[in-house]
Amino acid sequence: MTMPSIPFPAANTPVRKERSLLPAKVKPALMTVGSLGVLLTLVQVVNSLMSYRLTQDFGIVPRSLHGLIGVLTAPLLHVSWGHLLSNLVPLLIFGFLIMVGSVRQFVAVTVLVWLLSGLGVWLVAGSNSVTVGASGVVFGWLAYLVTRGVFTRHLGQIAVGLVLLVVYGGLFWTGIVTVAWHDIGGVVQVSWQGHLFGALAGVLAAFLVARADRPRRTKDAKPALSQGF
Repeated sequence: MTMPSIPFPAANTPVRKERSLLPAKVKPALMTVGSLGVLLTLVQVVNSLMSYRLTQDFGIVPRSLHGLIGVLTAPLLHVSWGHLLSNLVPLLIFGFLIMVGSVRQFVAVTVLVWLLSGLGVWLVAGSNSVTVGASGVVFGWLAYLVTRGVFTRHLGQIAVGLVLLVVYGGLFWTGIVTVAWHDIGGVVQVSWQGHLFGALAGVLAAFLVARADRPRRTKDAKPALSQGF
């Protein structure tokens, strides 16, 4: 019995690549920040149904041992839907801009900002307060995006940083200086401590990432050697 021949592609036949409407780095960036947004929304639904019990149990309580858990959980919690929405839009924008550059850098920057902003609140916030919200991460991501071009000397990153500084730079003044000033001798509902330490952590992350990435940038900057005949 004669078996039917099965055609095989020639060795030099180009392999068709699956086309996508989005560049390679954009799709995972959108999925990551989108998943984060969905997570925050789901946590807010549960928290609101529980009369915001999660806020009291898992927020940052300064200088208390049980309040340390809030360093990990507080950015996921908010005191109202308005509080969540005020953080969600810039969080998605800044997170996307970092994630589209590098997954490793996104993880490293986020971990550093998340932990340092929370620890700063735990150390210096007012006694008997409970702090929640993703604004510390927002300020950290923004500070990272604004300053990274200064350390990397990358023109594109400098341009992005200048645009963000023009559009969102006022947050540094209103969210840190103004709130801290009104907190003197009084009580405010906004954690300028989280904003301040988040921003400082963002600058530190930009410096550390630029220093870690310096060997690769130096290698890429060297001219290629021509091959002799």
